[in-house]
Amino acid sequence: MTESNRTYVLPILPLKNTVVFPYVAMPISINRPGSVAAVEDALSSKNRLLAVFTQLDATVEAPLIKDLHAIGTSAVIKLISRSESMVQIIINAVERVELSEMEQSTPFLKARVRTLPMPLEQGLEVEALQREIMELTGRYFALGHPEVQLNFPQFVAPGEDFMQLVYPLGQLLALDINSAQALLEAPTPTAAMKIIRGHLNHETQILEIRQKIADEAQSEMGKEQRNYILRQQLQAIQKELGEKGQGNSELAELHKKLAEAELPENIREEVKKELSRLEQIPAVSAEYQVARSHLDLVLEMPWHKHTTDNLNLANARQVLDEDHYGLKEVKERIIEQLAVMKLNPEAKAPILCFTGPPGVGKTSLGQSIARALGRKFERFSLGGMSDEAELRGHRRTYIGAMPGRIIQALRRAGVRNPLVMLDEIDKLGRDFRGDPAAALMEVLDPAQNYAFRDNYLDLPFDLSKVFFITTANTVDTIPKPLLDRMELLHLSGYSDEEKMEIAHHYLFPRQRREAGLAENHFAVPDDTLAAVIRRYTREAGVRELERMLGRLARKVAIRFAEGKNEPVTVQRGDLQDMLGPERFFVEKLRRELPPGVATGLAWTESGGDVLYIEAIELPEGEKFTITGHLGDVMKESAMTANSYILSYGEKIGIKKPRGAVHIHVPAGAIPKDGPSAGVTMATALASLYSGLAVRGDTAMTGEITLSGLVLPVGGIKEKVLAARRASVHRVIMPRENEKDLHELPDNVRQEMQFIFAEHIDDVLRGALPELFKG
Repeated sequence: MTESNRTYVLPILPLKNTVVFPYVAMPISINRPGSVAAVEDALSSKNRLLAVFTQLDATVEAPLIKDLHAIGTSAVIKLISRSESMVQIIINAVERVELSEMEQSTPFLKARVRTLPMPLEQGLEVEALQREIMELTGRYFALGHPEVQLNFPQFVAPGEDFMQLVYPLGQLLALDINSAQALLEAPTPTAAMKIIRGHLNHETQILEIRQKIADEAQSEMGKEQRNYILRQQLQAIQKELGEKGQGNSELAELHKKLAEAELPENIREEVKKELSRLEQIPAVSAEYQVARSHLDLVLEMPWHKHTTDNLNLANARQVLDEDHYGLKEVKERIIEQLAVMKLNPEAKAPILCFTGPPGVGKTSLGQSIARALGRKFERFSLGGMSDEAELRGHRRTYIGAMPGRIIQALRRAGVRNPLVMLDEIDKLGRDFRGDPAAALMEVLDPAQNYAFRDNYLDLPFDLSKVFFITTANTVDTIPKPLLDRMELLHLSGYSDEEKMEIAHHYLFPRQRREAGLAENHFAVPDDTLAAVIRRYTREAGVRELERMLGRLARKVAIRFAEGKNEPVTVQRGDLQDMLGPERFFVEKLRRELPPGVATGLAWTESGGDVLYIEAIELPEGEKFTITGHLGDVMKESAMTANSYILSYGEKIGIKKPRGAVHIHVPAGAIPKDGPSAGVTMATALASLYSGLAVRGDTAMTGEITLSGLVLPVGGIKEKVLAARRASVHRVIMPRENEKDLHELPDNVRQEMQFIFAEHIDDVLRGALPELFKG
C-alpha cells in the first residue's frame, strides 16, 4: 500500500473470540448493549464505518480501550437484522487500523484510530513466497475442497496487493485467536506471508494424512462388498440344498406372524414391503436389526384387539365408592360417560384433567376408573419431560431409536382402548429438543388422534378409543391450547372430618394389612386419629396422614414381632413416644391483634393457608415499602389498597400517616402472588391508620379495586378449610363467591360464619366494627 497514514474517530466494536481481516465480509451477532449502541452510531454516520478490535480477555463483558488489542480493522456495515434478543450485521472489512486515543467510554467505546497501510515490497524473496503460497493454496483446495476451481490470475490480478489473498486465507483457515491476531499485526507483507505459509503447510499435511486414511477405508469397504456378495451366494447355495440359516428362520417366523396378525389392509401392505426389503439385507448387518425390531413392533401393536367395557352403572358406582371417599363431582362425570357409551358405543373417549393439591387421590382415581370400566390401565409421568421424542418416538435412522411413550404404553397394554394416565402434565419441560406440550396437543385431540403417527412406528395408529386422563397440581403452567383440549375436574382438599372417614375406611386398614397385623391387633380411637390429623400433618390431601398411620402400625408390629401378643389401642398420650414431638400446632391466631395486623387466607398447591399481613408506620424512609417475597400482582394490590384507604379514610375518621409505611407478608422465604390479599391489605392499613385492632376471630379474602369494589377470587373451599383448621370461624369473602360454598361439607358450613362483601365498606364493618361506631 502506498497511501499515507490517516486518523479519524470511529465507534469501537469489541469482539470476544473473533479477529476480522481486511478484504473479508463476515456476519457478526451482537447482544451486548454497548456494542449495539456502537453499531447504531455507525449506522447514523454517512459512511456507516466502525472499528473492530479483538478483546485481550474474552471473559470481560464491558471492555474498555485497555482491554483490546492495539491493532484491529475498520469495516463498513452492509446489512443489519434486528430481533428481540440480538442484532446481526454483515460487515465488509476495509483496512488495518491502530488505536490512538480514547474519545469516550459510555454508553459505548469511541476512539481515534490511525490507518496502518502495508509497505510496498518487491524482490525475489517476495515473489518466491507468493508462488509458494499459491501452490499450497491450490493443494489445500484440491485435497479439502475439490469442487472449488481456483483461478489465481482472476483472484489476485497482476500488480494488485497480494494481501488480498493472504487475509482471506487467514479467515478461511480458522486460525486460533493468537495466530489470527499475529497475522493481522504482521508489520510487512513478507512477515504476513511467512505466517500464512506455515499454517497452510500444516493444514495441507493434515489433509494429506486424512486422504491416506480415507483411501485405506475405501479398501476395507471393497472387502465388505466382497463379503456381502459371498454371503448372498451362500444363501443361494443353502436354498438349493434346502438348508435354512438364522436369517431364513427369523424371516419365516415374521411371515408366520404376519399371516396370523389382524392388521388393517393399508398396514398389511406396508409390512409386506418392509418384509421384502428385510429379505435383501444381510442378517449380520446393523440395518437388519433395526428393520427387524420395527417389524416386531408393528406386528405386536393392538391394531384391532380391544377390551369390552363394563357399562353397568351400579357396578361402576360401587367400585368408585369402594376406592375413594367423597369426590362426588368426579364420580358423577364418570357415570355420565358410562351412560353415553352405553347408548352410543361409537362415542369418542373423553380426555379429562384432574387438578388439585398433592395427595387427594388423582392418580389412584384413574386406577379405579379403569377397574370400573374393565379396561387395562397404563400410567407414566410427564414431570420433567423436555424431549418431544419421548412422546413421538425417535426416527429409526438414529442409533438406539425407540418408539414414544404413548406407543409403548399401548404395546404393553395389548389393547387399543386402555385407560392411559399422564401424570404431572403441569410439570412438562421444554428445551432445544422440542416442546412435548405441542406433541400432546395432537395426542389429546379426538379430532386428530385417530391417525397418530409415531416417528418410530411411522404408521397411523388410532388413539381415539384410548381413555386419556391427565393430572396436575395447578393449571397455570399448562399452555392454553393444550388446556383447551381437556375437561378440567378439580379435586379439592379434604376437611378434618373427611380425612377421618378416609383414614377409617381406606388408610388404616391398608397400613394394618401391610404391617401384617390382624384386625384385633391394632386400633386407633377417633380422638387419637384427630390428634394425628391436626398435630402431625398439615396438608390438603392424605398422603402424610397415611405415612403417620403406617408408622404407628410398624411400631405396633415391633411389639408383636417381639412376642408381645396383647392387642394395642393407641391413645393420644402415646403419640409423642410413637411419632415424636408434635409437628404442627393448631394456630389459635393472635387473639390480641395489634393495630396494623390482619388475617388473610391464601391458596397454595398443597391446599389453603392462613396468612398474616402486617403494617407499621415509620418516622422516616420511603413513603411505601412492601416486603415478603411478593409478586408484581400482590404488590399492585397493596398499592391499590393504600391509595383507596388514603382517599376514603377521612370520611370515617382515618388519619393520613405522618411518616413512611411498611407492609410485610410472612413468611419471607416463600414466593407469594395473586390479587386475593387485596381486602386483607386494605384492612391492615385501615387498622394502622385508625389505631384500631382487627377482630382476631376473622379472616378474609378478596380482590380490591381502586374504587373500593370487592371482586371474586378462587380456591374458596381450601381457604375456608384452612381458616377452620386454625380455629377461625368467621370469614369475610366477596359476595360473588357465595355460590362456591356448596363445595364445602355441610358440617363446615354450619360451623363457619360468612360475611359477604361487595364493597370495602362491608369488609371494614366486619373486621373493624369500632371504626363505624358513633
